[in-house]
Amino acid sequence: MSSNVPGGRAVPTGRLARLARFGSLAGGVAGSMLADGARQLATGKRPSVADLLMTPANARRVTEQLSQLRGAAMKLGQLLSMDSGEILPRELTDVLARLRADAQHMPAKQLDAVLAREWGRDWRGRFLRFDVRPIAAASIGQVHRAQTRDGRDLAIKIQYPGVRASIDSDVDNVATLIRLSGQLPASLDIAPMLAEAKRQLHEEADYAREGACLAQFGALLADRPDYRVPGLHADLTTANVLAMDYVKGSAIETLADAPQTERDRAMTLALALVLAELFDFRLMQTDPNFANYRYDRENARLVLLDFGATRAFAPEVTDRYRHLLAAGLSGDDAAAASAMQAIGFFGADTPDRHRTRITTMFTTAMAPLRTSGTFDFADNAMVAQIRDDGLAMAKDRDFWHIPPIDTLFLQRKFAGLYLLGSRLRARVDMAALLEPYQAA
Repeated sequence: MSSNVPGGRAVPTGRLARLARFGSLAGGVAGSMLADGARQLATGKRPSVADLLMTPANARRVTEQLSQLRGAAMKLGQLLSMDSGEILPRELTDVLARLRADAQHMPAKQLDAVLAREWGRDWRGRFLRFDVRPIAAASIGQVHRAQTRDGRDLAIKIQYPGVRASIDSDVDNVATLIRLSGQLPASLDIAPMLAEAKRQLHEEADYAREGACLAQFGALLADRPDYRVPGLHADLTTANVLAMDYVKGSAIETLADAPQTERDRAMTLALALVLAELFDFRLMQTDPNFANYRYDRENARLVLLDFGATRAFAPEVTDRYRHLLAAGLSGDDAAAASAMQAIGFFGADTPDRHRTRITTMFTTAMAPLRTSGTFDFADNAMVAQIRDDGLAMAKDRDFWHIPPIDTLFLQRKFAGLYLLGSRLRARVDMAALLEPYQAA
């Protein structure tokens, strides 16, 4: 097992090293702002600080630095890239979207040091084969394929060094960049959301916890052959290393060119799972990243890979969503508005015009399910109307309201699944999926 693998870039691990990266980023962005501002002044245009900050060039600078930092900084960039333009400018989210695919892996020397610390200096003796080049690299860790001496074919996720120690400062630094952008109202209190982001990221960085969630989902789905959860290998799992079965499958977004029936099945399985997570298990893997799913085309089943963002929900939370579902399917606007307020989509001080608009957006989205029941994710006319309504409200900063954390995580998952359905151009019999959960 050679360690001479080309490529890779060491993860900055010390607080000062990471702070220097943010300082370099801020300096580069500031220099760009001065240059762009001077050019605009020369043409007689009065530059806007927010416009100068949020240029595509500066977005590229942010993306490149977050990709090198990895850890919480990159994770937050990935989450920002899921925004579809309602809050952040489209140019910024388009560039940040590169973070969902452009993670850089550790060089072999740093990888060896991490594994020696976790497994001991003679760790190579446990394996017949250990592929030093990762098969995947993401924000918090990278994945390697290996075969143990007793014949186990494994996927081993290894956390980047220094990730856990840098989470709090990374979140604070990224939040500072967002505030400097001028895109958030000064009155908007994002402190609770930042605190929750830190808590969630600390949980995601605990691979022993993720291993327990992996095993829990394996048990929950054991009698559902349409899903495959890799088995946990506890003897090789630590807080920084997660060992699981290697499971073959295609990246789910590659099904975009597959036959319609195959695309429909994959999306139906993903949606059936999220409904079971919310209403049956009250336990959900809330990260909507496409990389968390693969599709086993030979056995027509969905492969689930990442459980770091697993979150439990209280019965009252799922009950509120059940009431909302029932109201939407029956076309009861008053009941829908009541359920949406209970969930936290708007607060007690939300103007009536916005309450009405939000409720109308929801009932519009549910209308196709009250007729045919089949939802065509390739038909974007209705979604475009809802998006335009949402953008109109977003421009009114008096409307801005941060929902409860549980609601944010659920909406992030739902939005991610909608993006997947759109990518696959899937057609799903939603009436059949929702029918078991309609009773209030």
